[in-house]
Amino acid sequence: MKGSIRTYVINLDGGTERLESVSRMFGSFGMDFERVPAFDGRKLDLSEVADYDAGRAERYMGRSLVGAEIGCYRSHLSAAAQFLQSDAEYGLVFEDDVLLRCNPIALLEEALPALESADKDWLLLNIGANKSKITSPISEHDIGGYRCGLVAAHYFPMMACAIVWSREGARQFVESHDKIFAPVDNYFRYWLTRAGHGYAFWPAPVTTTDAESQIAASDGRKRSRYGRKWYYGFSKQKRLLEDKLIALGRRYRFKAKA
Repeated sequence: MKGSIRTYVINLDGGTERLESVSRMFGSFGMDFERVPAFDGRKLDLSEVADYDAGRAERYMGRSLVGAEIGCYRSHLSAAAQFLQSDAEYGLVFEDDVLLRCNPIALLEEALPALESADKDWLLLNIGANKSKITSPISEHDIGGYRCGLVAAHYFPMMACAIVWSREGARQFVESHDKIFAPVDNYFRYWLTRAGHGYAFWPAPVTTTDAESQIAASDGRKRSRYGRKWYYGFSKQKRLLEDKLIALGRRYRFKAKA
C-alpha cells in the first residue's frame, strides 16, 4: 500500500493502567504506537480559556462545555499536530479506552486504497463510531473473520475514540483551529457534514471498554447535563435536523456522481 500509517494513543499522565492495557492489546496485533500526553482539562477555569467560546457553545450545544471536554479537544489537536511532524501519510489516533475487534492496521492496508480511489481528497475516517446514519457504501472487508464496510459518512458519526487522519485533514484541523464551541466529536460532525470528505467503517472495527469515563463535570455530574440552558432541547433538535438535512443533500449528490 502506498504510504505509511503512524499510530498514536492519547493518554492522561497517571493513566498507567490504561496505557498498559492498550499496550498489551496492540502488542497482540504487532502494533507499535506513540503516546500523546492528554491535556487534563478537568480543573480548568473556563472563564480563563482563551480559545473557548462560551456564548457560541451555549447557542450551538444548548449548554456550556466542561473542562474535560476542552482537554479532550486539545488532546486531539496535539495528536494531529504530532502526526503532521512525522513523515507518515496516515495518522491513526486512539483514545486509551479502546477495544479492538480486529487488526486495524490490516484493515486499513486493505481499505485505504479503495478510499483513495473513491476520494483522493478525503479528510477523516472514523473507525470507532457507535452509530452510522446517512451513508453511501464504498467497499466491503473481512479481516480475520470480522466483516465491515467502508462508507462515505455524510452525517459524520459521533465518537472520536478511534480516527484516521489524512495529512490534509490533520492540517486543516490544526491550522483552522480558532475557538472551541463543541466537544471534539460534535465538532467533527459539524465540520465534515458541511465540508464532506468524511468516511467511516460500519460495523465499527473499534469500540470502547467499560472503563469509567474521564469526561465528567468537576462536581461529578454527567457532561450532558452540565450547564444546560432552558433551550437545550430546542438547540439539540435544531442542530440534529440541520446536520441531517445537509447530509441528505450530500448523499443525493454523491449518488448522482457515482
